[in-house]
Amino acid sequence: MICPNCEKLIGMDEERCPFCGAWRPGFYGMTPKLQRLFGGRKLDLNSVIVGACVVLYVAALALQPSAIFQMSGGGGGFGALFNFLSPGTRALYQLGMTGGIAWQQGWWWTLFSAIYLHGSLLHIFFNLMWVRQLGPNVTEVYGPARAFIIFTVGGAVGFVASNLLSGTPTIGASGSIFGLLAALIVYSRRRHIAMLSAQLWQWAIIMFVMGFMMSGVNNWAHLGGFAGGWVSATVMRFDDEKRETPLVQVLALALLALTAFAVVMSFVNVTKLMMGIGP
Repeated sequence: MICPNCEKLIGMDEERCPFCGAWRPGFYGMTPKLQRLFGGRKLDLNSVIVGACVVLYVAALALQPSAIFQMSGGGGGFGALFNFLSPGTRALYQLGMTGGIAWQQGWWWTLFSAIYLHGSLLHIFFNLMWVRQLGPNVTEVYGPARAFIIFTVGGAVGFVASNLLSGTPTIGASGSIFGLLAALIVYSRRRHIAMLSAQLWQWAIIMFVMGFMMSGVNNWAHLGGFAGGWVSATVMRFDDEKRETPLVQVLALALLALTAFAVVMSFVNVTKLMMGIGP
């Protein structure tokens, strides 16, 4: 196998790497499997993110079909267009919306599940467009596992900020998107790529300003997501500096599993409330 620290060929059962001294480079036999999974890009985390968002959006529509054509924004024009095909509030809580009742109940796991939920067809379209734009670039710079960690931490920190400072029910991947944007700014600053840094800052400022100009946008989640992405990216190494360690890859898989757990827990708890079943 390849040592994840010094990238030299070593035996799988080495207790220490004979070249760099890294402890348990085989990570108890998991390192070769993780290297094949992430190194070969068999696990395309960008596709996982997009796929999860689409599946949960369709599931939310199916769980409460009566709410599909109810235009919560009222009136016509852009408000009706933005709220076209909006899932119902109950369905969103069932799948892991954070804030509001979920936060009052102490359902901390919704910080992760809410990232993958969206409130309308345009909402999911624009967010996934940005994920497809920024995700591959962050993956190329940091590696797939680090990129997913940045995405998740950005979204979760954004929702923490939103829940503490506003408390309103909230969903969406925009906090995570701001986290990806912050990660690319960190990269451009550390590599002294002035033109790229200026372009990314322009995007960030425009997106922030648009958020404050439009109603119903969770600006606290955007600010928190940007901060979470910046901090997590700052402590990360770039992919061309150091191969992703098994610990980082396991952490990414753990966050993926935690997100799936969050959706299940939300569904179970909201269903119990609907049926009047105590904790």
